[in-house]
This record gives sequence, structure tokens and C-alpha cells, in this order.
Amino acid sequence: MPRLPARLCPPRSSRSSQRKSSTLGQPPGGKAILLLNKIDLIKRDKLLALSQTLFESGVYSEAFMISAANGNGVDDLKARLAELMPEGPWLYPEDQAADIPSRLLAAEITREKIYLRLHDELPYASAVETEKWEERKDGSVKIDQVIFVQRDGQKAIVLGKGGQTIKTIGALAREELETLFGRRVHLFLFVKVRENWGEDPERYREMGLEFPTE
Repeated sequence: MPRLPARLCPPRSSRSSQRKSSTLGQPPGGKAILLLNKIDLIKRDKLLALSQTLFESGVYSEAFMISAANGNGVDDLKARLAELMPEGPWLYPEDQAADIPSRLLAAEITREKIYLRLHDELPYASAVETEKWEERKDGSVKIDQVIFVQRDGQKAIVLGKGGQTIKTIGALAREELETLFGRRVHLFLFVKVRENWGEDPERYREMGLEFPTE
């Protein structure tokens, strides 16, 4: 299929555009950008006809044709959206990677690796708590985390034969944490059995949630 232009300019308005604009509705604050995806699956003539029809609505100021599957046109769209974003003040410190504390973020990353590795055997029966966060002189950080499960059998699943499962989980979490924080991470994981961890109000407070009382 011939390469289509990623960005199109609107055609002249017509009488039909005024009729169609009342159907689509004008977005609040001005005109919108038309984004057509999956251009790798649509013939060129049909795609251009579709964009023409939508443009005549008068709702859109410009259009982008992309394929999320192969990336065609995506860079142009991202660049345009970046141009349109208004400048504003920093809402968080420059070195803060997320809008939640680093200790909680680290725990969530480890919990994600547990789920991805053990979603069949241990779907939602575990929780992760960052017990210790130690800044080191060489710029690295030492993180101690506890994985809570409800039964001894679940503990064995997390550990794996010869500790291989928890080693894999730790390696995956450590890799993502080092990328996220931009420094070396020493991650140590421990597994403990706590039958009613899901009913512990402290677990909810750590995640910024209110413990349900009813």
C-alpha cells in the first residue's frame, strides 16, 4: 500500500459540512484533531474519502492517519501533540518518577512481577510491602521487601523449587526499578504467611485508600 500522508489539512467547508457539524457536535474549547488508525488495513481511496467526509463536518482542524501496528505516522502525531501542549509549572520534583512515594512504587512493581509470573497459581492472594529503604554512599539503594501470602502452600509457590521463582521475580523487579530510578538497586525479597493481610487497614493506608468499614 502506498505511504499515506500522516497529516492532512482541512478542505474547504461546504454546505454539507454545516449540516454534519450539528450531528457530531463542536468540542468544548475549539476544534478537535481527527485521528484515523489502522491505515494498514484500509485502501487509500476509501481512507481519503472517509477523512474528507469527516473534515466536512467542520469539527476538525487537522487530521492524522496512523497505524499503531507498524508505527506509520505515530511519530508525527506525537510531535504535533507535544507542540500543542501548553507550558506549565512542575507539579512534582524533577527527580520524582511518579506521583506516589518511591517505597510504594517499588512494592507495586514487585507485585506486578509476581502476578505476571504466577497469575495462574496465585492470582490475587499476595501483597508486597517495602520494609526498608536504605540510601548508600555510592548512590545505589538497598530495598528490603516482604511478600505476604495467606497460606504455607502459597509461600512454597512464590519461592519455587530451590528458590528459583522468587529469584526470577526479584531479577525482573530489580531491572525495572533500576531503569525507573536511574541507579543501581539492591533488592532483597522475603516471603511471610499472614492469613488476614487483606483485612489489615495498614495495607490500605499504604496505598492511599480508605479501609472499608462495612
